[in-house]
Amino acid sequence: MSRLLRLGLLGLLLFPLPRLHAQASYTQLQPTDSGFGPLDKSTPSMPPDQIIQKFAAKESEFRQAMDQYTYTRSVKIETINDDSQPDGVYQQVTDLSYDGKGAKLEHVTFAPANSLERIMMTPADMSDIEHRLPFVLTTEDLPLYNITYVGRQKIDDLDTYVFDVAPKKIEKGQRYIQGRIWVDQHDLQIVVVNAKNVPDDLRPGHEDLSLPFTTYREQVDGQFWFPVYSKADGVLHFSGGKGYMSQDVHVRSIVKYSNYKRFGSSIKITFQGQDITTNNQQPAQGKTPAGQPQNQPQPQNPPAPHQ
Repeated sequence: MSRLLRLGLLGLLLFPLPRLHAQASYTQLQPTDSGFGPLDKSTPSMPPDQIIQKFAAKESEFRQAMDQYTYTRSVKIETINDDSQPDGVYQQVTDLSYDGKGAKLEHVTFAPANSLERIMMTPADMSDIEHRLPFVLTTEDLPLYNITYVGRQKIDDLDTYVFDVAPKKIEKGQRYIQGRIWVDQHDLQIVVVNAKNVPDDLRPGHEDLSLPFTTYREQVDGQFWFPVYSKADGVLHFSGGKGYMSQDVHVRSIVKYSNYKRFGSSIKITFQGQDITTNNQQPAQGKTPAGQPQNQPQPQNPPAPHQ
C-alpha cells in the first residue's frame, strides 16, 4: 500500500524564472506551516553521516527508476495585477515517453498562446522545471554539497529527517540547489524540497536570478517517491538599470507531474537490493499531495490555482 503525504498549500514560494531582473533570498518553510510539526533538534539514533549515505544511495536508485517511467508534465505561470487577477499566462502540457530505443521523447499536447508581457520564459526556465524542481540528491552528487543535519520533523503522518543543502563550490556554467530537504525516515527518500537555484547572475543588464520553490513528492508503485507538485507565489522585484525599468511583478506558478507509468525496458532496476524491473504498462496509482486522485485525464485548459 502506498504511503501518502497529505500536504496542503503550504509555504507558497516562487519557483525560478531566470532573466527576470529580480532580487530574492531563500525563505525556509517554518514549523508553523500547515502539516509541519515542531522541529526536534535532538541527536538521532543513527549518525547523520550514515543517514546521508543511506538516503543518497536510495536517491541513486530512484534516479535510475525515474528514467524508466513515462509521465505528464503540466506547467502554468501567471502574472497577477493589482486587482489580484491574471494579466498574462504561460501554459504547456507535455507527455514524456520513450522511443523503441529508450530515448526520451516530449510530445506537447496543450500549448495556448503565451500572453506573458511583464516577464519572459526562456529555455533555462524549462531546464529548471525538468532538472532542478524535481531535485534528486544521489551518492554521485554528495561531493558537490555541504549537507547539514537540522533535526527531525513530522509532516502530516510522515516522520522525516531534515537537512540543509548548499553547494561546496560554484563552478562556472553549473547550476546547484541551495535550501532544505525533508527525508522520510522509513524509506530514506526525499519527500519535500524547499530551495532555490544558484548561482544568480547579478551583473546590471544581465541579471539572471532565481526565486525559491517548494516541490512535493508522492510514493508511486509502493517503492519510490516521485515529484508530483511544485507551487510558487510571490513578487519579483525588478532592480532596473541598463535600460531596464524598476518594478514589482506578482507571479504565480504551478508545475504538476502526473500519470506515472512504468516503461517496458531491458534495464534492471533495484530497490533495497531486490530486482523490481517489470514490463507492467499500467498507470501507477496514488493521490496528489492535496489528497485528490492522481491519474485523472488532463484538462484541455487547466483551471487557475486557488490562492
